[in-house]
Amino acid sequence: MMIHEITEKVGKYKDRKRIGRGEASGWGKTAGRGHKGAGSRAGNTYRAYFEGGQMPFARRIPKRGFSNSAFRRNYHVVNLKTLEARLEDGAEVTVELLAAVGIVRDTNQPLKILGEGELTKKLTVTAAKFSGSAREKIEKAGGTVNEVVRKKWVRDRSVKKDKAGAKAGTKDAGPKKATADQTDDA
Repeated sequence: MMIHEITEKVGKYKDRKRIGRGEASGWGKTAGRGHKGAGSRAGNTYRAYFEGGQMPFARRIPKRGFSNSAFRRNYHVVNLKTLEARLEDGAEVTVELLAAVGIVRDTNQPLKILGEGELTKKLTVTAAKFSGSAREKIEKAGGTVNEVVRKKWVRDRSVKKDKAGAKAGTKDAGPKKATADQTDDA
């Protein structure tokens, strides 16, 4: 006997359990909720990670190390085979063009070009990053590669605070300004 032969006789769907319909049903009185407590009341819900009041898993395990995921740079990744199939010869490829054509979703992230597939069209590609094979194939097809150098954020250390003024809490904690007496001497 096969499963489809059983469902032909019995039916496809199981009837729902009708709870709270009297003691004779086997699911009367407390209707499977037990006696008293939050779980017996209407509207009670538990968070998915709630462990009945014991110390939750996320708080039991030690927190060590450092994750760089908050500082990760995400890119729109596009292969050369996509550019070959969707763009015409001589096109100037930018993130804006690819978003307009529908190859990438938006212009919020920088573009990275990878070298999967062959390229026969002469394209001018402007992107934040290129793989070595992509750069080679674009130039081999007669196109040009324009890499947009993204400026890395660096703390400006040209302005130094006066430590004594900063500790004392005075407003004059910044760089000292020359007074009239000091300019005459110089």
